[in-house]
Amino acid sequence: MSDAPSRLAAALTGRYTLERELGQGGMATVYLAHDVRHDRKVALKVLRPELAAVIGAERFLAEIRTTASLQHPNILALFDSGTVPTHGDGPDLVYYVMPYVEGESLRDRLAREKQLPVADTLAILGDVAAALEHAHRRGVIHRDIKPENILLVSDGRALVADFGIALAAT
Repeated sequence: MSDAPSRLAAALTGRYTLERELGQGGMATVYLAHDVRHDRKVALKVLRPELAAVIGAERFLAEIRTTASLQHPNILALFDSGTVPTHGDGPDLVYYVMPYVEGESLRDRLAREKQLPVADTLAILGDVAAALEHAHRRGVIHRDIKPENILLVSDGRALVADFGIALAAT
């Protein structure tokens, strides 16, 4: 592990155990982690330090608190969030914790299949529209809907992810 994941792992000892990196995007790195307290797999998303420096940890965490209040079957839940101090070695590491979702992103499925069946497309659109409508009724706008932020769960549902980062980044 590089320095940032090592500091993160050390700071979260007793709460979360980092298992491996799942992927990186333009704004964050996602790790598969074990929630020690609840004995479950979770996805731990760490905001890129350079973005945290621009946005600021407090603003990001405020947006995460807003997003955490969105309870809907088509919105990826947020379990936890926090910061790991870097003690002057750059901006604090900001993270949030979500359920680990067995499945794939809509982007991955589109890359594999190129074109989806009409019935699948309508089901995905219905789920995404329901999630966005729920958020909009509560004054929350996603601002970054794209195939990478739509997760297709093995049970057939679509989940909208990354409300907090989208809100904070804008």
